[in-house]
Amino acid sequence: QVQLVESGGGLVQAGGSLRLSCAASGRTFSNYVMGWFRQAPGKEREFVAAISWSVGSTYYADSVKGRFTISIDNAKNTVYLQMNSLKPEDTGVYYCAVHWGLRIGVRSDEYTYWGQGTQVTVSS
Repeated sequence: QVQLVESGGGLVQAGGSLRLSCAASGRTFSNYVMGWFRQAPGKEREFVAAISWSVGSTYYADSVKGRFTISIDNAKNTVYLQMNSLKPEDTGVYYCAVHWGLRIGVRSDEYTYWGQGTQVTVSS
Protein backbone atom coordinates (compact mmCIF):
# COMPACT_ATOMS: atom_id res chain seq x y z
CA GLN A 1 0.00 0.00 0.00
CA VAL A 2 1.21 3.49 -0.87
CA GLN A 3 0.13 6.72 0.74
CA LEU A 4 0.44 10.06 -1.03
CA VAL A 5 -0.24 13.26 0.89
CA GLU A 6 -0.40 16.61 -0.93
CA SER A 7 -0.01 20.00 0.68
CA GLY A 8 0.63 23.59 -0.30
CA GLY A 9 -2.59 24.55 -2.04
CA GLY A 10 -4.39 27.79 -1.35
CA LEU A 11 -5.76 31.02 -2.73
CA VAL A 12 -3.47 33.26 -4.75
CA GLN A 13 -3.90 36.20 -7.11
CA ALA A 14 -3.16 35.89 -10.79
CA GLY A 15 0.56 36.23 -11.41
CA GLY A 16 1.41 34.77 -8.03
CA SER A 17 3.16 31.54 -7.07
CA LEU A 18 2.52 28.43 -5.04
CA ARG A 19 4.55 25.31 -4.31
CA LEU A 20 2.77 22.01 -3.91
CA SER A 21 4.33 19.06 -2.12
CA CYS A 22 3.48 15.38 -2.26
CA ALA A 23 5.00 13.06 0.33
CA ALA A 24 4.99 9.35 -0.49
CA SER A 25 5.26 6.47 1.94
CA GLY A 26 4.49 2.80 2.29
CA ARG A 27 6.71 1.18 -0.31
CA THR A 28 10.30 1.20 -1.45
CA PHE A 29 10.45 3.74 -4.19
CA SER A 30 12.61 2.96 -7.18
CA ASN A 31 12.03 3.14 -10.92
CA TYR A 32 8.84 5.10 -10.50
CA VAL A 33 7.19 8.10 -12.06
CA MET A 34 5.43 10.74 -9.99
CA GLY A 35 2.95 13.00 -11.66
CA TRP A 36 0.61 15.88 -10.99
CA PHE A 37 -2.90 16.11 -12.38
CA ARG A 38 -5.60 18.71 -11.84
CA GLN A 39 -9.34 18.82 -12.10
CA ALA A 40 -11.44 21.95 -12.46
CA PRO A 41 -15.16 21.93 -11.63
CA GLY A 42 -17.15 20.29 -14.40
CA LYS A 43 -14.04 19.22 -16.28
CA GLU A 44 -12.09 16.02 -16.63
CA ARG A 45 -8.90 15.40 -14.75
CA GLU A 46 -5.92 16.53 -16.83
CA PHE A 47 -2.22 15.87 -16.81
CA VAL A 48 0.01 18.68 -15.56
CA ALA A 49 3.55 17.38 -15.13
CA ALA A 50 5.54 14.27 -14.25
CA ILE A 51 9.07 13.25 -13.34
CA SER A 52 10.88 9.96 -13.66
CA TRP A 53 12.85 8.86 -10.62
CA SER A 54 15.22 6.62 -12.54
CA VAL A 55 16.41 9.06 -15.19
CA GLY A 56 15.29 12.41 -13.80
CA SER A 57 13.43 13.31 -16.96
CA THR A 58 10.40 15.57 -16.81
CA TYR A 59 7.37 16.19 -18.95
CA TYR A 60 4.87 19.05 -18.89
CA ALA A 61 1.53 19.82 -20.37
CA ASP A 62 1.77 22.62 -22.92
CA SER A 63 -0.51 24.80 -20.80
CA VAL A 64 2.01 24.95 -17.94
CA LYS A 65 5.33 24.68 -19.77
CA GLY A 66 7.65 27.50 -18.77
CA ARG A 67 5.57 28.37 -15.69
CA PHE A 68 5.57 25.17 -13.62
CA THR A 69 8.56 23.14 -12.48
CA ILE A 70 8.42 19.61 -11.09
CA SER A 71 11.22 18.30 -8.92
CA ILE A 72 11.86 15.39 -6.59
CA ASP A 73 13.72 14.82 -3.35
CA ASN A 74 14.51 11.13 -3.44
CA ALA A 75 15.77 11.06 0.13
CA LYS A 76 12.41 12.34 1.34
CA ASN A 77 10.26 10.54 -1.25
CA THR A 78 8.67 13.91 -1.93
CA VAL A 79 7.78 15.52 -5.23
CA TYR A 80 7.25 19.26 -5.61
CA LEU A 81 5.38 21.37 -8.12
CA GLN A 82 6.54 24.97 -8.23
CA MET A 83 3.84 27.03 -9.91
CA ASN A 84 4.69 30.55 -11.07
CA SER A 85 2.78 33.14 -13.09
CA LEU A 86 -0.46 31.50 -12.06
CA LYS A 87 -3.58 32.15 -14.10
CA PRO A 88 -7.27 31.80 -13.18
CA GLU A 89 -7.47 28.80 -15.51
CA ASP A 90 -4.97 27.00 -13.27
CA THR A 91 -7.69 26.76 -10.63
CA GLY A 92 -8.63 23.25 -9.60
CA VAL A 93 -7.92 20.36 -7.29
CA TYR A 94 -4.36 19.16 -7.78
CA TYR A 95 -3.58 15.49 -7.30
CA CYS A 96 -0.28 13.70 -7.17
CA ALA A 97 -0.03 10.13 -8.37
CA VAL A 98 2.58 7.43 -8.88
CA HIS A 99 3.19 4.58 -11.29
CA TRP A 100 6.11 2.23 -11.70
CA GLY A 101 8.17 1.97 -14.86
CA LEU A 102 10.61 3.95 -16.93
CA ARG A 103 8.26 5.69 -19.34
CA ILE A 104 6.41 8.79 -18.17
CA GLY A 105 2.67 8.32 -18.34
CA VAL A 106 0.35 11.20 -19.18
CA ARG A 107 -3.00 9.42 -18.81
CA SER A 108 -4.63 9.13 -15.42
CA ASP A 109 -5.36 5.42 -15.94
CA GLU A 110 -1.62 4.76 -16.11
CA TYR A 111 -1.18 5.78 -12.49
CA THR A 112 -1.67 3.35 -9.65
CA TYR A 113 -1.91 5.39 -6.47
CA TRP A 114 -3.38 8.81 -5.89
CA GLY A 115 -3.36 11.41 -3.18
CA GLN A 116 -6.47 13.08 -1.79
CA GLY A 117 -5.87 16.34 -3.65
CA THR A 118 -5.23 19.92 -2.65
CA GLN A 119 -7.26 22.92 -3.79
CA VAL A 120 -5.59 25.69 -5.79
CA THR A 121 -7.63 28.81 -6.48
CA VAL A 122 -6.28 31.65 -8.60
CA SER A 123 -8.26 34.87 -8.49
CA SER A 124 -8.26 37.37 -11.33
